[in-house]
Amino acid sequence: MRTDREVGFAELAAEFDVSEMTIRRDVESLEMLGLVRRVVGGAIALSRKDSEPSFATRVANAAEEKRHIADAVADLIGPAETLILDSGSTALAVARSLRGRGLGLTIVTPSLLAALELVNEADTTVVLTGGELRPGELSLIGPAAEDTLGNYNCDTFVMGVAGIDGERGISDYHQSESRVKRAASRRADRVVVAADKSKLGRVTFVSIAALAEVDVIITDGPSDHPALVAARSLGVEVVTVASHEADSLSSRAGEAGTR
Repeated sequence: MRTDREVGFAELAAEFDVSEMTIRRDVESLEMLGLVRRVVGGAIALSRKDSEPSFATRVANAAEEKRHIADAVADLIGPAETLILDSGSTALAVARSLRGRGLGLTIVTPSLLAALELVNEADTTVVLTGGELRPGELSLIGPAAEDTLGNYNCDTFVMGVAGIDGERGISDYHQSESRVKRAASRRADRVVVAADKSKLGRVTFVSIAALAEVDVIITDGPSDHPALVAARSLGVEVVTVASHEADSLSSRAGEAGTR
């Protein structure tokens, strides 16, 4: 039985007086934008909670937490590493944290914003993947981006994600972004996932990888969160950093102690 969010291809074709093939192509485009999910014979609209928030919203959300996470990620990067740096708000925070460290990195990225953060860094080489520019996100997607990544062998891939779940693994909202993430994962010796605690236990539309395919998870979530417990049981290194809330509590406690 169909829900009020689900509709059949034949119904849409009749309503808009076009062929089912045209409807299927349109639905495929909407699915790539994360607005619908195809089901047998039709499509279902994704709810607001299933849809990707805007880039500006994600940059603002948990900004301090992402800064702590980004600093912990940057601490893992050694001098002269070759690094694939993902697109997204957390990866942008990592780019900012890498500035001024004098690591002499070679950085391959599909993110115009991350590239701009690092392009004037001394002794740093920045390589953009090329590809189709995604509005809002200012990330490069599509076959050209994936092919470019296939030309390189890198030490570390820093990946931003939308969901980390003990059973479903790593997931994201956008199909084309997720394909770029998979391509990057195949070209790096170490995969580091950077995600704030809101991503823990969440499953989003597109599956990227099983937990066992990840080497390190860096988060501000509680170390006993089921997703992190599952990751450690599979041999994933889990690094938890202090949250902004914990910092604030600690600061207030310190102030009270000096009165």
